[in-house]
Formats: sequence, structure tokens, C-alpha cells
Amino acid sequence: MNVKTMSKNLKIAPREKAFYFFTSIGNYTGASASSLKEFMEKINEVNVKSLEFHLYRGDFEKWISEVLQEGELAGDIRRLQRLNPMGESLRTQLFLTVSRQMRRSAI
Repeated sequence: MNVKTMSKNLKIAPREKAFYFFTSIGNYTGASASSLKEFMEKINEVNVKSLEFHLYRGDFEKWISEVLQEGELAGDIRRLQRLNPMGESLRTQLFLTVSRQMRRSAI
């Protein structure tokens, strides 16, 4: 693993740029993520309504692209959104999408 790849996988956003999970406008779940690893963990923990809320607003794609600078993963999430997954299917597909990117980055 080269240093550039390693630093991408370990990139930690400052608290003010962390991803904060909501189920709707103004309804914070209490969960946040500052790194791709933490984001992946939270996918399995937060209410699935939060995942649906953020996916269809484009929030995940925007944060991953702008804050974590993972353009390839942002594109993968955009493609996932077009498939319109809901509920636990969304949770599973989102987790697999992020974990695939983490594996790709680690090679």
C-alpha cells in the first residue's frame, strides 16, 4: 500500500466537516462520521430512514466527494441512488459499495 492510498483511507475530517446523520430536517440521530471507516460502521448502526433521507438528497455523494475527496466512491453512490433501493436492501448495498472502495484503495 503506498502512502497516498494509505492517507486517503485514513483521512479524518475535522469535526465541523463530519457527516451528521438525520432522519429528516431537524431530526439528528446522534450519529456522525469523520472518516470512511467510521462512515461504514455507522451505515450498520443508524436508522435506515436516515440512510434513505441522505441518499436521495445526495448528501452522501456530496460529503464523500467534497470532504473525503473520494470521487470514484461518490460516483458509485450516485449509481446506487438510481437503483432506488429502500430499507435493509439500501443498508446492505450502501455498506457493500463503501467496503468495495475501501478494498480497492487498500490494494
